[in-house]
Amino acid sequence: MSAASNFSRVADLNVSSADAQRLAELSHRPVKVCIIAVLGVLITLGNVAVLLVISSSVSGWSRNSRYLLLSLTAADSAFGLVMTPLNLWVSLLRDYSEGPDGFCHAVAFLNATIYSTCMYTLATISLERYVAVFYPLKYSSLMTRRRTLSSIAFAWCFPLFLLLPISLPHGIIDVHFSTASLVCNPSYSSNMGYSLTLNFLIFFPCSVVMTYANLRLWRAAKTQRLKLRRYDLNRRNRPDIASRVLIPVMTVYYTCWCPCMAAMMYNAISGSRVPEWMEFVVVWLPTSNGFLNCIFYFWINHSFRRKFKLVFQRVCLAPCPGLAKALGCSASPQSQFVWDNNNSLHERCSSVSSTCTLLTLAEDVHI
Repeated sequence: MSAASNFSRVADLNVSSADAQRLAELSHRPVKVCIIAVLGVLITLGNVAVLLVISSSVSGWSRNSRYLLLSLTAADSAFGLVMTPLNLWVSLLRDYSEGPDGFCHAVAFLNATIYSTCMYTLATISLERYVAVFYPLKYSSLMTRRRTLSSIAFAWCFPLFLLLPISLPHGIIDVHFSTASLVCNPSYSSNMGYSLTLNFLIFFPCSVVMTYANLRLWRAAKTQRLKLRRYDLNRRNRPDIASRVLIPVMTVYYTCWCPCMAAMMYNAISGSRVPEWMEFVVVWLPTSNGFLNCIFYFWINHSFRRKFKLVFQRVCLAPCPGLAKALGCSASPQSQFVWDNNNSLHERCSSVSSTCTLLTLAEDVHI
């Protein structure tokens, strides 16, 4: 009897601690909802501005570069327009205390698909820039329009096939709504082999491609900069554009994605959850990458900023001459929203220039 009573007492303590943890997570929900909502607004506004600019002709950006950057913008926009509203709707209007259903599986499937598409697109952009810089004479034959569009289609379609088991309510992967992160999370501990397969087919290959390509670009730019400094008679102080662009891009990528992947692996191997706020941060960090991409892939580029100014004047200030005059801007910029059908030589040069002038470190140097 004493053993049975002790077991009952321990069980009651476990239940009470679980209830206390759930109550603590529910009490933090308003703060988390505000953080998610602000993040969704920032991602949406940033990517809408990007979409307005790169849907038209941007000087120095090739057609292939615009296709790939449009794909990245669409994937990042899905964070703010699809993923954030769905997860907020689940956390605010539905109660999953009795367990998940088919809708939660669908939301988890969309979350994982958007994450995977974003990683594949980032890897494809790095590969395209690597080819443009190191194989400029072969660029037109290696990066044809058909191959570029096929790469984009792969980045969007392959995750749908690979992550399909998550969408099945009675499949090999269990899905639960997490009150800690306010998302429908797949329980990778229910099938550790599948979670390891996802890492080796998505995160690791994309990370290897991005790291190798950007490291080679950074080393080439650094070598070129040293040569220009050695033979520059005017001794001009040339900006280290490679370090200002490539290092932040890779730092942000690993900062946003590695914690999430590590938490997924920890959950799959140990079957345990990480602490509440740690889970919330690592789950939503990759989403913030959708906003940071706007900064490092677009706003840091001078051609993009100049074109955004023209688009802003055309769209926002042209209908309001008084506002344009108050801001001291011209309300009738000479910009047209047309696609630029470049010839093959200009296509190659534009692709090199679209790397934020990694190797063109001086005004008088052309690749």
